Amino acid sequence: MTSSTVETREPLATQVQVSEDTVSVELADGRTIAVPLAWYPRLAHGSDEERRSWRLLGGGRGIHWPALDEDISVANLLAGQPSAESQASFKKWLAGRAKRSRARRDRTGAEPEAAPDRGRRHSSARGKGPAGGPGK
Repeated sequence: MTSSTVETREPLATQVQVSEDTVSVELADGRTIAVPLAWYPRLAHGSDEERRSWRLLGGGRGIHWPALDEDISVANLLAGQPSAESQASFKKWLAGRAKRSRARRDRTGAEPEAAPDRGRRHSSARGKGPAGGPGK
């Protein structure tokens, strides 16, 4: 009896886009994974600028958003796994975010940046990572 082996490669992310309601990740093998933005509350609460500022981790095994302290693995996206962050942890993060926004406003005397208009479609520029460069 003969058997053949199938060589499999780990799927790696190459590009990321976050729209008003979807996180889309392009993979090196040509597939695109799209999941609901609601699966990742930190991303859902981020500004367009924060959502566009991402970098790939582990050669594309994951994606990191520094300003939002959010990490998503390609394996979890493929498995259909939403964020596993507890409500307590998310509420603590959200409170810290509000506190930083108030402190910034108090220092500058300016109003904090308004949250994005959820009634319009916003999407990341394709192929943009931190500071407008490629997401690496």
